[in-house]
Amino acid sequence: MQNMGGADEVCPFEFNFDEKTFKVGDTVSYRVNGSLEGFPFVGTLVEVHDDHVVIAGDPQEPEKRYRGTRESRPQVDYSEV
Repeated sequence: MQNMGGADEVCPFEFNFDEKTFKVGDTVSYRVNGSLEGFPFVGTLVEVHDDHVVIAGDPQEPEKRYRGTRESRPQVDYSEV
């Protein structure tokens, strides 16, 4: 989300980019492959597992969850969104 606004704008989110320290409640920047490749998304971790995370990505639909890879910016498969 860097460089998306003006020079004096500060990002309103505080992200955890360290997959080793992920915990439930962390805000993450995640990616979606396919036609949404390259767009940044913001979500909250609701589950953290050894090999994947579960992200709540839409505050309007808190029951909607996405499975993502466990890496600094989790990757979500387009088929889940």
